[in-house]
Amino acid sequence: MSQVVIREAVAEDSALILGFVKDLARFEKAEDEVIATISDIQASIFGLHATAKAIIGELDGKPIGFAVYFYNYSTWLGRKGLYLEDLYIAPEYRSLGAGKAMLKYLARNAVAENCGRFEWSVLDWNEPAIEFYESIGARPKSEWVGYQLVGAALTAFAGDQ
Repeated sequence: MSQVVIREAVAEDSALILGFVKDLARFEKAEDEVIATISDIQASIFGLHATAKAIIGELDGKPIGFAVYFYNYSTWLGRKGLYLEDLYIAPEYRSLGAGKAMLKYLARNAVAENCGRFEWSVLDWNEPAIEFYESIGARPKSEWVGYQLVGAALTAFAGDQ
């Protein structure tokens, strides 16, 4: 039986990562919201001032998924945390342990980096993901509602005096 191998992504993976991002967006019914380019991925994950990192999951040398993450900070814990931005495994490779292997890899990174927590968000309709996350001991946050400013709203608010 083949084993999933997790490796750090390199700049040459930028097109692969963007392809996985588009696949994830299609799954989330938001493909038209992806505006990132290969150059954007190269700069934001592999550039000189990049704050995000990526890993690739492979089976028999074939890329089957990816994860993008970054470090945030908790004032309450007084420590950084690891935030998983995206995790995606191609549908034909799900249920082989790739998602769990990628999460374990990131959890180990979080422990090695002395992170106070490892967190992520999931769409409320994604029952298979929710069941999977709960099966590994993750619990949903309560009371907190996420907010964001994006695109024109961000630009408009930033421009207000």
